[in-house]
Amino acid sequence: MGAAAAGHALIADSVSHANNPAANVDDRHSTIKITGMRATWVNPNVFLRIETNHGIIGWGDLKGVDPRVSKPLAESLFELINGENPTRIEHLWQKIFRAHRDIRGGPFLIHTLAAIDMALWDIAGKLWGVPVYRLLGGPTRDRIRVYHTKQAVKVPAAPEEHSGTPAAIDAIVERIKDARKKVGPTGAVMFDAHSAIPPATLIQLASALKPYDLLFIEEPAVPGNIEVFKRLKQHISIPLAAGERDRTIYEMLPYLLHRCLDILQPDCCHTGGITSMKKIATLAEAFFVPLAPHCTASNLGIAASLHVTASIPFFLIHEFYPENGGFNPKGIMRMEWKVDADGYVGLPNGPGLGIDVDEKKLEEEGKKPQTYRWPGRTLKDGSIADY
Repeated sequence: MGAAAAGHALIADSVSHANNPAANVDDRHSTIKITGMRATWVNPNVFLRIETNHGIIGWGDLKGVDPRVSKPLAESLFELINGENPTRIEHLWQKIFRAHRDIRGGPFLIHTLAAIDMALWDIAGKLWGVPVYRLLGGPTRDRIRVYHTKQAVKVPAAPEEHSGTPAAIDAIVERIKDARKKVGPTGAVMFDAHSAIPPATLIQLASALKPYDLLFIEEPAVPGNIEVFKRLKQHISIPLAAGERDRTIYEMLPYLLHRCLDILQPDCCHTGGITSMKKIATLAEAFFVPLAPHCTASNLGIAASLHVTASIPFFLIHEFYPENGGFNPKGIMRMEWKVDADGYVGLPNGPGLGIDVDEKKLEEEGKKPQTYRWPGRTLKDGSIADY
């Protein structure tokens, strides 16, 4: 032991401090620093613009939470990254995530962190002149399967009462049947239960849906009680998918350990950004569970999610609504998305996220009065329902 220690010391001494990688963990090849951030609220999103001393800027999409809270939270969290090297993305992710032990992991922090994270990846890609997926290990595919297309559709759940009547079950079955006719035997049909159908009713419904070969049932239950998911998996043979309301690897892990989901659906804007979504994909791969990313976002959020999808090996299908003005304010962000005849889109263009932002238009929209209305719904008897 003593001789070995002395040998290591001799080797260490023989390597000059300037040439010893272990003694030089700073990025000596870049002087880029974060110098500013602007948060612009345009319903229902807050768009983050992170600035650097080299003139390179990065953009992030902050969505899925009340902008009246998330905008000032983003401005507060900027204190943690101001003056930092934006290419230390993992380091800055951890710095924000662990900054406050009592708000770590919640939706407001994680959604805001996601927007900051994708802006940092945008900067890194622009700095080196490559699409973000090149920094994630390069592409594992040439194109990405998406829905809704002529080949793949998802049928939403209509508002249901707590008891599933024969008429209610038949109505859903008919919508699934019509969707299967439209896409044919080679297409994909999915059903979004939207966490709104009680477990007993969903089990009954799933038996009636089996002849239509669903790709998956999405959000079979409300997150939070893993025993409910286990029960559903035990009784339903159709693949189950969820994850849009679960954040980071820590909330995804129980589904994998208990083998109660067949597909994970992280949303890049909800789960902590590109950094976190890539980790979730690797974690899921270890359990042979593919990703079918949830994505209701602006072009920025769509691009961030597609960059991750381009770089992972185990993937099923990607949600895709670039023309939905409720998620994607028209005229502010430009990205040419083309769905081919098979229902696929090409990989995002670079450098960075590959999104061209009209800053003048964004500023004009941000000056308009913005409003926020809490969502939700009730049942026929006036009680509060999940949705």
